[in-house]
Amino acid sequence: MVKGYHTLIRLHQYRVDEKRRALGELLGQVADLENQSTELENQILVEQDVARAAPDNVGMFYGEYAAAAVQKRTNLAHAIDEVEGHITVAQDEMRTEYKELKVYEISQETVDTAEQKEQDREEQAFLDELGQEAHRRKK
Repeated sequence: MVKGYHTLIRLHQYRVDEKRRALGELLGQVADLENQSTELENQILVEQDVARAAPDNVGMFYGEYAAAAVQKRTNLAHAIDEVEGHITVAQDEMRTEYKELKVYEISQETVDTAEQKEQDREEQAFLDELGQEAHRRKK
């Protein structure tokens, strides 16, 4: 039975670690998407400056670029929302696994405490017996 708790604890620790890794990957994806969004905003500002500088040559193409940039911004926002939804699910799964891990760890602590008390009781009984025997031999 005790070995079973250790095995279950290891299993759930592994599962919690896997959930953490998956969550970390999702958080990394969100960071990448946010970086892409920031980069896009910077590119839009650069293109606006270029279009203002040469309205006759480049300015006439800015409208198409702006439409594409707006679409890309929208796509990035949707992608971020989708990944954040996955993050919420991953956090819930990790919380659930962690709770299960804690149940087994607490159960193991309870078993360990009971075994230690039993061992201490047996040791005390043995020492009491030795003390009584020593006392009888003195008399």
